[in-house]
Amino acid sequence: MRTILRSTIFNAISLFILFQLLPGVKITGGLSTLLLSGFILTVLFRILKPVLGLFSLPLNVITLGLFSFFINTILLYILTVFVPSITVSAFTFNGYNFAGFVVPVMHFNGFWAYVIAAGLLSIIINFFDWLIKR
Repeated sequence: MRTILRSTIFNAISLFILFQLLPGVKITGGLSTLLLSGFILTVLFRILKPVLGLFSLPLNVITLGLFSFFINTILLYILTVFVPSITVSAFTFNGYNFAGFVVPVMHFNGFWAYVIAAGLLSIIINFFDWLIKR
């Protein structure tokens, strides 16, 4: 029970951080929406992710594990279906320039917005898991 509660809180905090970082992610409804979506994301990660991982094992082997990003994208899409207060839409990255390193302005459509949001969400969640294990 403590593990599910901890995962729910970490997933809710991760969604809030994702909302702050990406302009294409919108969350309306406040704390109750974050906690509900954190719980649903925990259930999706605990139940549906292993099933999808098993079904996509051949693709995961062929792509050397890169297909797991698309599994996370599918889970994020399912979350937005279950919780309509969370939306992921197309956005424009304004670029970055630091010490001669230039990242140009890029526009991401809806599909790539989901992929980037899911990748960033998994990085944030894995960071919290790393903090707990230390």
